[in-house]
Amino acid sequence: MQFQISKELIAKIEEWVQAQNSAELRLYLEELHHADIAEILEELDLDDATYVIKILNTDKTAEVLMELDEDDREKILNNLTAEEIAGELEEMDTDDAADIVAELDQNLKEEVIGHIQDEEHADNIVELLRYDEDSAGGLMAKELVKVNENWSVTGCMSEMREQAEYVTRVHSIYVVDNKDRLKGRLSLKDLLTAPSDAQISDVYIDKVDFVSVHTPGDEVARIMQKYDLEAIPVVNEMGKLVGRITIDDMVDFIKEEAERDYQMAAGISEDVESSSSIWQLTRARLPWLILALAGGFISVEVLGTFDSAMEKHGELFFFVPLIAAMAGNVGVQSSAIVLQGLANNSLRGSLLNRLLKEIGLSLLNGAVLAILLIGGGMLLLGLNFEFGLTVGVSLVSVIITASLIGTFVPIILEKQGIDPAMATGPFITTSNDICGILIYFSIAKLILGF
Repeated sequence: MQFQISKELIAKIEEWVQAQNSAELRLYLEELHHADIAEILEELDLDDATYVIKILNTDKTAEVLMELDEDDREKILNNLTAEEIAGELEEMDTDDAADIVAELDQNLKEEVIGHIQDEEHADNIVELLRYDEDSAGGLMAKELVKVNENWSVTGCMSEMREQAEYVTRVHSIYVVDNKDRLKGRLSLKDLLTAPSDAQISDVYIDKVDFVSVHTPGDEVARIMQKYDLEAIPVVNEMGKLVGRITIDDMVDFIKEEAERDYQMAAGISEDVESSSSIWQLTRARLPWLILALAGGFISVEVLGTFDSAMEKHGELFFFVPLIAAMAGNVGVQSSAIVLQGLANNSLRGSLLNRLLKEIGLSLLNGAVLAILLIGGGMLLLGLNFEFGLTVGVSLVSVIITASLIGTFVPIILEKQGIDPAMATGPFITTSNDICGILIYFSIAKLILGF
């Protein structure tokens, strides 16, 4: 049965905490999955959540901390001493430990690292902190199983057993040379069926996909998705094996990137949650709202230049929302498809081909919508043909323009090294509103004459 939080459960947890009944609480929590415990902690106040964290065994605590929302985790960590945090980091994989250390302020960070008793573990965490968090180096874990190509099949077994003690899940066995340079991978089946006097160099597979420590995370995701990899090794500038990235870490990265892009597309410039403070939410939303306001002023200014048209053909005004809405919708649709293509590296062909395709698609969609608009306007609203033609031609022109803006702005931004997600939402909607109104009244002036 799937775990579900209820008011009664939270009340019972709070009762155990208030009574300092750690034995009963620990007994109940040990039966739960760490993700379920994290869900419970998010419903408790800070002091109660901190108490629960402290009474869990260290293995469980490490897993629960990684499941918590970043803001909740930060609050709990700030409620722990540097020594307590270091104790939790001892039980974590290096990539998870590095993620937590990166969230601490500089003074606490140094103090925590100084309290980690396993020096090799501490050194590995410090090494990972040197890399950009969205690069392969920042995503990798140091824990892995590797064998030397010159070892015998029999002799490598004890070494593999020792290494595997520190690895949560063994996806692959990697083969290196005497200088720790990645040579290939070892199939467990080949290892078990090989003659006992054979060397690793006789049985390993020399074809292995790998990435550099500086490979961007989205490129790592593309490679792992393309080749259905559960893990991928990471090498440094000299080709030495320095870590591996597993599929669960990649899924977390993809989720975070998707959330970030979604917020950018919606006009939110910072990573915020519904639980964030009013100041944080305002700071994240206000810049794009100011942009939209500026765009609105420009739209008003554009409309002001056609005041004579309003006096002579007042019915033009009633179609302004329709034109602006269609421009915004088409632009966002086009940019969404392009952003998806940029994300999974599926955009192919020259810009000219892309241009011709967008124009053809826009003409087809625009023609269908224009015919429906002209026919519906004449039958239902009593519009004359000349006015219907004005709105119809304007609609086709606006759709073509909005489609081109929505398609090429993200591509141009991406080529300039700017996050293309910035192109969607308020930016494209506002720019298309302005262009749509300008095109609409310009065509009206040509056809209706004013």
